[in-house]
Amino acid sequence: MLERWFPERRVFLRSDTDTRFIRLRPATQLFAFSGSALLVAWTIVATAILLMDSIGSGNFREQAKRDQRTYEARLNALSFERDNRAAEALAAQERFNSALAQISVMQSDLLASENRRRELETGIGVIQTTLRRTMKDRDAAREKATVLASAAPGTAAQTAGASAGASGGTMDFLAAALADTAQERDQIIANAKDALVQADQMAARIKQMEDQNVAIFRQLEDAMTVSVKPLDKMFRAAGMNTRNMLDQVRRGYSGQGGPLTPISFSTMGDDQSPDTARANFLLDQMDKLNLYRIAAQKAPFANPVKAGYRFTSPFGYRRDPKTGGRRMHAGVDFAGPVGTPLYATADGVVTHAGWSSGYGRLVKIQHQFGIETRYAHQSKIRVKVGQRVSRGDRIGDMGASGRVTGPHLHYEVRVGGQAVNPMIYIKAANDVF
Repeated sequence: MLERWFPERRVFLRSDTDTRFIRLRPATQLFAFSGSALLVAWTIVATAILLMDSIGSGNFREQAKRDQRTYEARLNALSFERDNRAAEALAAQERFNSALAQISVMQSDLLASENRRRELETGIGVIQTTLRRTMKDRDAAREKATVLASAAPGTAAQTAGASAGASGGTMDFLAAALADTAQERDQIIANAKDALVQADQMAARIKQMEDQNVAIFRQLEDAMTVSVKPLDKMFRAAGMNTRNMLDQVRRGYSGQGGPLTPISFSTMGDDQSPDTARANFLLDQMDKLNLYRIAAQKAPFANPVKAGYRFTSPFGYRRDPKTGGRRMHAGVDFAGPVGTPLYATADGVVTHAGWSSGYGRLVKIQHQFGIETRYAHQSKIRVKVGQRVSRGDRIGDMGASGRVTGPHLHYEVRVGGQAVNPMIYIKAANDVF
């Protein structure tokens, strides 16, 4: 079977004095062909792996950039929406207070009108009583005048004329006063009706503003929930006590001051309204979101390498690349070309920048909350001891100094002096950012 595909061949080697040949048996040819095929296949597979690794690194870097831009845009949109909702809430509260003040004034006017109407009704009653008494006196005077006229026509006529003149003047005055009082009463009643109509309209407007306030508060509460919960989850995933962390940030950002002014106290003694309680809750959530934002800048929620790299060694026990023994690896390794930029993963102060035994060229940065980050095996250090750095500041270049097998970054995160897995912080940030 082999001779069918690989017939025996002879290679002749001729010199001036001699002629020799090499016999290539079918098995030898099969072995050479198989070796060549395996070499070509291995070359193809290795090339494909390298290409896929390069493409994967590029895709990861682009995805990280896209995620960062998405998170920044999301934070900006939330901040803009939060400011708009806060402004709308303040404007609605001002409108609500103004409407309450107007209603109070209208109620005062309405009560005054009601008191005035009662006074006028009382006056009208008095005038009507006086009018009845006057009419009775007039009738009595007329009867008396008739009697006198029958007894003494001349004297009776004079007396009746005088009485009639006096009664006529009194009746005219009372009629004019009664007409003015009735007109004023009708005007007061009309004003009272208008005030009631305006009060109903104002009550409808207040109801509408209350509904708008409820919708605004609901949107603000939803926005705060969407913003605060992922950040709280991120810090808890990193094993951090969020209450102690926020208290520490609050103490560091607690400055107050201003000119001395008299203190005023409210004597109303009323409980807070539901809207006031919700507004205070939203203000508390906004303050908490701002504290989380400050804390996120001061904790290492970032990747120290932004260019292309390979993740070559995780945190934990592993086989030592030098001795082959089992040893604890207190950090993670990112392999890349010499000179790859390295960046600080959080705000802090540089406490070490120089050579350190097996670490080679090492940079230590002390952060808040008892966290320290280490960046080892650098080819060049770009910071100094005591220098303050911010997240994203370049601190050095990747290299192969110290105890290494090739250029890479050894990255550590220590909390209270104990090494923890840096990927906890990196993955927690990736879940949110």
